[in-house]
Amino acid sequence: MLANHPIDPMILATDLAIARQFYGDVIGLELLLENDDFLTFRCGGDSRLFVTRSSTGTSEPHTKASWRVDDLAAEVGELRSRGVTVEEYDEPALKTVDGIADVGFALSAWLIDPHGNSIGLLQFKSAETD
Repeated sequence: MLANHPIDPMILATDLAIARQFYGDVIGLELLLENDDFLTFRCGGDSRLFVTRSSTGTSEPHTKASWRVDDLAAEVGELRSRGVTVEEYDEPALKTVDGIADVGFALSAWLIDPHGNSIGLLQFKSAETD
């Protein structure tokens, strides 16, 4: 049954060398596997992030994958210290303060990778704070 197995997101990149540098060197993910068509990075638990070579890249602005984190403010600070731009939004339905938005069930932040993929971070709220 699929509900009992991990799932690994796949995102697109037109230049795997740039993706390797961003996700490996800048974000700090361990590169597990690399070939001419894709990269595989280790994430928490048994999850992995796959970056697949694409001739067109992404054209969809919506979030492609999200990391679940325990301390979003600390993760945002760490990303910024590594030179990653954390997105700021000031829209009627989405406002960030220092890169973090309250989306109801969680606090969230986003970054955009060099290939235009929107990647999120989520800190779920505990039942006591809802």
